[in-house]
Amino acid sequence: MAQLAPFAALIDRIDVRIELARACLLIAEDAYPGLDVEKYVTELERLALGLRSRLSPSAGAEEKLVALNQFLFEHLGYTGNAEDFYDPRNSYLNDVIDRRTGVPITLAVVYMELGRRIGLPLEGVSFPGHFLVRLRMRGGVLVLDPFAAGEPQSEDELRERLQRVIPEGATGALPVSELPLERFLEPASNRQILARLLRNLKSIYRETDQPARLLEVLDRMLLVVPDATAELRDRGMLYQRLECHRAALKDLSDYLEREPHAHDATDIRAKVIELSALSARLN
Repeated sequence: MAQLAPFAALIDRIDVRIELARACLLIAEDAYPGLDVEKYVTELERLALGLRSRLSPSAGAEEKLVALNQFLFEHLGYTGNAEDFYDPRNSYLNDVIDRRTGVPITLAVVYMELGRRIGLPLEGVSFPGHFLVRLRMRGGVLVLDPFAAGEPQSEDELRERLQRVIPEGATGALPVSELPLERFLEPASNRQILARLLRNLKSIYRETDQPARLLEVLDRMLLVVPDATAELRDRGMLYQRLECHRAALKDLSDYLEREPHAHDATDIRAKVIELSALSARLN
């Protein structure tokens, strides 16, 4: 397991000072022990230099955006991995850079990191079901999809995306077609981006039943979002499965202290009683 201290130190900053690419690479250390993080940070700098060389000194936002799309998706050949979407490699930034393919959120990280280095203030958008990127322009906000080669998203396309992921009736009397889009297009903070990336990995490792990998993800998630009670409960239950009784007892007890009236509180209390007895035998 990778050391968590460098990751904890990195995210223990005000949000705008968190180095997003570096944080993503530190997450990848769990799957790639000994990963050369600096090598990939340097590679992003090198790519940005190549992109910058294609721009005139007077380039405006539109010209920079066209150059970014051409450089990343046409020249370098980055593409969304639709064929093997749930391959965990798509969620590790080193692999995305090496293989030039990934899922919406990791391609968005590369996109934003290169954009930032050429003075293009791209922002992540934690849109339901599909991570996107936005750019404030003089005429409003342009929404882009790095999974589709940076293609701009129209209002109709965005509403269609919402229709696909929001269940019928979930919005009460207001149809999905009439929901205010602005609510879903707010910029995501660096912590929110990291949390969404970790949730992707959590889902993958839970589905493929890889408890050791899942534990690594939950450890990092609780550093990024310390008040995520559901993740605390899930880690406690995972510890119980791994027969780490004292760790399980602490997490589940903390969960009940935070959420005494949770829907699963009765079941969790029963587990705490069982774990208390098991932990007592270890003394």
